Amino acid sequence: MATPIHLEDVRKEFSTLGETHLAVDDLSLDVPAGSFATLVGPSGCGKTTTLRMLAGLEIPTAGRIRFGETDVTDLPPQERNAAMVFQSIALYPHMTVRDNIGYGLKVQGVPESERNERIDDAAGTLQITDQLAKMPGELSGGQQQRVALGSALVQDPDILLLDEPMSDLDAQLKAELRVEIQHLHAELDTTVVYVTHDQTEAMTMSDQVVLLREGRLAQADPPQTLFDRPASEYVARFIGTPSTNVLSCAVERGETEATIATGEFELSVPADALPSSIDESVRLGIRPQYLHPGGGEHRFEVTVEVVEPLGTESVIHGRTGDGTRVDVVTSETAGVAPNETVTVGFDREHAFVFDREGETVLFGAELATGDAREPYDRTESQSRSTL
Repeated sequence: MATPIHLEDVRKEFSTLGETHLAVDDLSLDVPAGSFATLVGPSGCGKTTTLRMLAGLEIPTAGRIRFGETDVTDLPPQERNAAMVFQSIALYPHMTVRDNIGYGLKVQGVPESERNERIDDAAGTLQITDQLAKMPGELSGGQQQRVALGSALVQDPDILLLDEPMSDLDAQLKAELRVEIQHLHAELDTTVVYVTHDQTEAMTMSDQVVLLREGRLAQADPPQTLFDRPASEYVARFIGTPSTNVLSCAVERGETEATIATGEFELSVPADALPSSIDESVRLGIRPQYLHPGGGEHRFEVTVEVVEPLGTESVIHGRTGDGTRVDVVTSETAGVAPNETVTVGFDREHAFVFDREGETVLFGAELATGDAREPYDRTESQSRSTL
């Protein structure tokens, strides 16, 4: 039965040659029962360490982990009813697919008849019934990954932990397995925690995306919320392809209005829209998908460096007059060529304003209404993801 997961101020330190390395730093998180949560972030951000603590392969230095009402912080892996699929596909080459899937059950002493019934059910779900008599060496990479998933599913886990299971597959297989894993989750009564560095996997598969930075929680929300309302410049830059454009802007305050300006455009907002902590400068974020050649409310010039065709759309890579890198996703590339200067524009409802610390202080709608944004609250963010 699917079980909720609760992490409370979880911390993990490793000591090597007398030096202490902090891998996970006071992480608190709630994952609702039956949901699909993805831990994402750059290498070294603590996502795999967090997964291993959930599995019981690492013990937290501090903090508590609960599965439902059960404190599992110090429980060994076999007492957690959680199954884990590792990044490397660890199959026994001398065993058939059937024997690989059922090996864990055999070790547990599950009778052969029940074991075969579970194997057949898992193979049917994963569409590998016709592969059960084969050896791992006869399978494709995608089929081998399904076998690894099958060995976890036959255990009927309350929680399924997946550690970058598609990292070694080619792009086409990844696309296929993304869909299959989503179908699989819809059929299972289990809570899934998935680890990846690939934001495409995180955004397309998850109910809740948990973005980590240097072992700390950057933001935990549904995928669309991270895209539309990033809590910080770090989140805005990490989520979305290409990355969010960020322009340095000066701030001038008047009695009733404040002006956010570069050398090429000005954006006026009600004076009380900017928090009092904002002094002389901010950074303005605009996603490449919301920049339009020749259009938009606020415009500036970009010198084109590369035009990258992607089928129905292209990415224009260029720089502003002060050398800031700017990307534009558009289908309007007629006459656009390297070394030419194009005017691009955006509407204020698609912009973010970041303070000097990189925290988001205004979103697009607030730029028009003057309603200042409340500081990002991790608890509020997580509560939204459980609705």
